[in-house]
Amino acid sequence: MAIQQAKVFVEDLQRGMFVSRLDRPWTRTPFALQGFYIRDLEEIRQLQKYCRFVYVDVAKTVGDVGVKLRKLTRAANEQIAAQKQAQVRGAARRIPVAINCKPVQVKHDSYAPPEPARKEAAKAKQLHQQIIQGMHEVMVQVKSDRPLPTAQVSQTVTQMVDSVLRSPDAYSWLARVREKDEHTYSHSVRASVWAVVFGRHIGLRRQELVQLGIATLLKDVGKLYLSDSVLKAEKRDPRDELEYRKFVDYSVKLLSADGNIDPQVVAIVHCHKEQHDGSGYPRGLRGGQIPVLARMCGIVTFYDEATNPRGAEFPLAPSKAVAQLYALRDCAFQEQLVLEFIQSIGLYPTGTQVELSTGELAVVVEQSHKRRLKPKVMLVTDTNKKLLEKPQLFDMAADDDRKQSLVEKGKKSLRDAGFITILHDLDPVRYPQVDVAKVRDQYLFEQRLPAFIARFIPNR
Repeated sequence: MAIQQAKVFVEDLQRGMFVSRLDRPWTRTPFALQGFYIRDLEEIRQLQKYCRFVYVDVAKTVGDVGVKLRKLTRAANEQIAAQKQAQVRGAARRIPVAINCKPVQVKHDSYAPPEPARKEAAKAKQLHQQIIQGMHEVMVQVKSDRPLPTAQVSQTVTQMVDSVLRSPDAYSWLARVREKDEHTYSHSVRASVWAVVFGRHIGLRRQELVQLGIATLLKDVGKLYLSDSVLKAEKRDPRDELEYRKFVDYSVKLLSADGNIDPQVVAIVHCHKEQHDGSGYPRGLRGGQIPVLARMCGIVTFYDEATNPRGAEFPLAPSKAVAQLYALRDCAFQEQLVLEFIQSIGLYPTGTQVELSTGELAVVVEQSHKRRLKPKVMLVTDTNKKLLEKPQLFDMAADDDRKQSLVEKGKKSLRDAGFITILHDLDPVRYPQVDVAKVRDQYLFEQRLPAFIARFIPNR
C-alpha cells in the first residue's frame, strides 16, 4: 500500500502539516481524535510535551512542506506498489482503495451549544417511548399487510430531531442503555438516534436530519418478510445470504408505496447497505455514487450492530466497535465520515463504563462537547473496585480547569497537580454488577444529585 503517512519527530514539525497519528493513544493527550493541521508554534510546543514523534498525512499536508513530503515519498510509493501485487494476492484482509469521492461539507458550529441533559431528559424519554410504540405499530401493520402509520412516525421523529438539537446527550443515553425487553428497544431505534446525533455534529440542515432519522428508523421494515432461519442465522451460506439481502428491496417497495414518505428517505434506505469500495448491495455503488445521508446511515447501522451483537447478553465496549469501524475506513465507509462519526459520539459515549487513572470505575453521564476526553462521570466504585453505597458525580473538565489554574498561579507543578484521565472503557461483561440504567435514571431524573468528589480537588 502506498505511503500515506510520514513519521516526523516533533522538533521537525512545520506549519501546514496534518498530524494524523501520534506515538501514543489519542486518549492520553488533549488533542482532537480525528487529527489536525499545525497552525502555529504553540501547537508544536504542545505536541512536544506529549510525543517524541507523530505521523503526518502526506496528501493532506499543505504548502511548500507538503510538496517536499510528497516528492520524498513518491519513490518509496512506487516500490511499495510493486510489492503490493505479490502481497495481497489471496489476502482476506480488506485494503483501503482510492475512490473518487468529494469531501462532505461539515459545519461543526451550525447549532447552539447543547443544553444540559437533565433539562431535556423527561421530554426525550417521552418521545422515545412514542418512537418505540410507533415502530411496534409499523411491525404489526407490515405483518397484516395494512398501510403503515408513517405519518405518525414522521411527526415523532421530527420532534426527536428537535430534542437532539437541544441536547444530544439526553437522547444518547436512550440509545446507549439496553433495556431488559430488547424487543421494544430495537436496533433501528438506537441507530436512528446515533444518526441524528451524527448529523447534528456535522451541521446537517433540520430537514436532512428528519430525513436521515426516518430512513434509519424504517430501513429494516423489509426484514419482516424474511424467514427467521435466514434473519437470525449466525452464518449464512451464499444462497441464504442472497435471500437476506432482499430485505433492502422489500423495504424500498413498502416505503415507495406510501405517499407520506419523502422520496429522499426511500433513496437513503435503498443505498444504506452500499459500501465505499463498491462491495455493498443491492447495486454495487461506490464512493460518490452513494448519497451522503445513505453513507451516514450505513455507518451508524454498522456501529450499532457492532456494539449490540445479535444474541449477546451485554453490549460491546465502544472502543472495540470504534476499532472495527476505523479499520473499515476507505473500504466499507468514507474515511472522513468515519472520523466525524467517532468525533460526534466521543471516544467514550454517554453510558460507557470507564476506569479512571485513580482506579475508580465510573459511568460517563454527559459529554463535555469541547473536551471529549473530559466528560462528566458518575463514580460507582472506590479504588478497590468496591461498589459505592451512593454513586458520586465528578466533572472531569471542571476538575482539570481548577488544577490548571493552580498550575498557572504557581501553586502546583504539572507533576503534582494530579490531573485525572480515563484509562480505558470497560467491557460490560467484566462488571455486570454495575447497573448503568440505574445510574442513568439517578443522573437524569433525580432532583438531588450526589456531590462532586471533594478529595479530587487540590487544597487552595
